[in-house]
Amino acid sequence: MGKPGFHCITFGCQMNVNDSQWVERALMRLGFEEKPLEEADVVLLNTCSVREKPEQKVYSALGRVRQANPRAVVGVAGCVAQQLGEELMRRHPQVRLVAGSDGVSSIPEAFVRLLHEPKLRLSFLDFTDVFPDRDPCLEGETAKGGVTPVAYVNIMQGCDNFCAYCIVPYTRGPRKSRSTKAVLDECRAWVSRGAGDITLLGQNVNVFGKDKSGDGTSFPELMRQVAAIPGLRRIRFVSAHPRDFSQETIDMFAELPQLCPRLHLPLQSGSDSMLRKMGRGYTMERYLSVVEALRKARPDIALSTDLIVGFPSETEEEFEDTLKAVDSCGFMSSFSFCYSDRPGTRASAMPFKIPHEVQLERLERLQSLQNDRAEAWLQSRVGLVTDVLLEAPSQRSAEGNNEWQGRDAWGDMVNVSLPEGQGRPGEFVDVKMEKALKHSLKASPVQA
Repeated sequence: MGKPGFHCITFGCQMNVNDSQWVERALMRLGFEEKPLEEADVVLLNTCSVREKPEQKVYSALGRVRQANPRAVVGVAGCVAQQLGEELMRRHPQVRLVAGSDGVSSIPEAFVRLLHEPKLRLSFLDFTDVFPDRDPCLEGETAKGGVTPVAYVNIMQGCDNFCAYCIVPYTRGPRKSRSTKAVLDECRAWVSRGAGDITLLGQNVNVFGKDKSGDGTSFPELMRQVAAIPGLRRIRFVSAHPRDFSQETIDMFAELPQLCPRLHLPLQSGSDSMLRKMGRGYTMERYLSVVEALRKARPDIALSTDLIVGFPSETEEEFEDTLKAVDSCGFMSSFSFCYSDRPGTRASAMPFKIPHEVQLERLERLQSLQNDRAEAWLQSRVGLVTDVLLEAPSQRSAEGNNEWQGRDAWGDMVNVSLPEGQGRPGEFVDVKMEKALKHSLKASPVQA
């Protein structure tokens, strides 16, 4: 009899992706192997509540799973699982496991039990008081293909901000910092497996260590210790809150050569009145002062952001303030969305909802402006000489070209054609940017 098979389907943020990849590694340690959906014995659906109509998307995905593989044991994890709980089992009998974000560590062993106990159903929905740490199971990563050039390491979980529109505090619970030792141990383990680029993850990394789970290490201190790991060339972090961005953290961009000149700094709106209604805790003056200080510390820094269009009662003038903010901040990219209600949030009860057609028209204008800025950013990179961390052969390699994909320190996707036989995942290659494409750059190697 062959090994039991697993299949993971993941929606949402990088933290969800990270959780799913951990579950995969842990299942491999337990003797499972990855298989197509139709052949899997267990299927994990890792869900997200941030985007529009998340519950409908989950139910639709469960329908596709049932049609493709009605015999599989199905587990639902993530924010929608935390939100809907055991209702998922009642509506979909094939679902025999639900786990919130703090219950992810229980999923692998739970699948083992469920395969051996056909009538069993399990739920892991309680929030923990401390960070739910777990063995990273990195030996499974080696079994999947060796070198992992880019790695992501959770440093905290949850959020205490309760922005008016956001469901994350309800689905991921209060903030909890991971121990510094655990973070450093995992970072060292990733570097030993070839990772040259590590991103530190959390809902609000600026306040790492400032909760009751903290061990006295601040976020800047943690970055210094991660940067000191031998062999690590690049570090990044996401997400950061403008309200909590300290001068010490800003100074890290000048102090640490390993800290990449790329930052995602969510704005949400360029209007002070909208920011107050959203409960963001800062003004545009504060946000712009952070941007100015960042550019002073690292003049070549590339900024990206999040933007919400059509928040309840948003006027045309308030929306135009957002357009002005995109112009003044010079974002190289942004993630922009129409506002939609999330159950239980303060914004869901606010009056004066903006008609969807008005939201869409504003979103189109905002994205058109951002597309122009993104195109200008890529064009400005042409002629730059820098290094690229190779991640994998590009699709064009199948056509007979030895072309590789990787990213530069600013996070841009770069395609570079190398001489036949050269290139490997995890290798840093010096290149010159030759051409700007729609969403990436074309480069050629620089001969030593």
